[in-house]
Parts: sequence; structure tokens; C-alpha cells
Amino acid sequence: MSERSVSRAKQEKRWYTVLAPEQFDRQELGETPADEPEKVYDRTIETTLGELNNNASENNTKLTFKITDVGSDSAYTEFVEHSLTRDYLRSLVRRGASKVEAYVTVLTTDDYRVQIQPVAFTTKKADASQEKAIRNQMVEMIEEAAAERSFEELIDSVVEGRLSSGIYGEAKTIYPLRRVEIQKATLEAHPEEVAEEEATAVDVDEEDVAAE
Repeated sequence: MSERSVSRAKQEKRWYTVLAPEQFDRQELGETPADEPEKVYDRTIETTLGELNNNASENNTKLTFKITDVGSDSAYTEFVEHSLTRDYLRSLVRRGASKVEAYVTVLTTDDYRVQIQPVAFTTKKADASQEKAIRNQMVEMIEEAAAERSFEELIDSVVEGRLSSGIYGEAKTIYPLRRVEIQKATLEAHPEEVAEEEATAVDVDEEDVAAE
């Protein structure tokens, strides 16, 4: 390729301003270049809650978005993951105390499937039955939260810390807790994907019945 054609290729690339979803006030997440709009789809961009809120104390929360729509000069995203940095999680661990984790997969009221990973840190070492009770409490409260909320509402409660605060308030009655966090929340499937999976499962079940 000649220098001239390389230069032309560079000139033909356009820069698209990447915008956060409406629930994050369509804030600018950065820019991404492409010579064709189709190439922008499915690109992911990572930022921190601190950058979105202009608050350095929230930089331990990472947010990942995926581009799902492209306009003339803008790229629109959807939320795909919330996670806490490893350094922050490591700073919460104390010797002689317990770290209780859970993995919960839930469906929201608008049929988005989300995996949520809560973690609780006790003040002292809890025994196995207390850890199990704390874990069960976390799972139950997350399932209840999803059953009452849309996808956007559930993610808001995670990002804003309301879900972890609610869990802390209930679980600390089981054993003294120092902290509860949602260490990760991930979008696993959209409503249409969930519906397709359910339809496939029904088809398989009917085949099993017919075989009998």
C-alpha cells in the first residue's frame, strides 16, 4: 500500500463519541475510531464510577459498557458489568476474620438475567454455620431485590450501594459484619435470549415426553 493510500485510509476513519446509557445520564465515555459504522458495534469501554461522578473516592468501582447502537457521530452503549478492583477487595480482608462470598443468578421483572456476586467481611472469625447463614441471607435478599426490580433499577441499586447496605443491615444480626459489597454484577442475557432458551428447553422436554 502506498503512503498516499495509507494516508487516505486514515483520513476516512471517523471518530465516534461513546455515550453511557440513559440511566448514567448519557455521559461521554470516550471516543472510538472506525472507517465503517458497523465496526463500532460490540466494542466495549471500561471506566470507573469515580470518573462518571467526578469523585476519586469511587474509582474502586469499575463499569463496563458495550456499544449497541451507532449514530452519525455518536455510539450508544448498554451496561454489561460492574466490578470492584482487586486492590480494593484485598484491602478489606483482615486476618482472623471471615470472608463470605456467594454467586446468585437472577431474573429481573423485565426478564434480564444477571449474575450478582456479593461478599461479606466479618469482624472476627465466624463458624461454618454462621457463614452459611450469612450466605443464605445474601442470596435471599438479592433474589427478592431482582423479583421486585427492572434491570435498570437493580443495577442502580448495585452501583449506588443500596443493595449492599440493605444486606449489611440484615446479615449483621447473624454475626457482626465490618462490610458488605457487591463485588461483581454481570449482564448474562437479554429478555429475547432468555425467552429463546426457555422455548428450546420446552421443546427438549416435549421430545423427552414423546420418546417415553
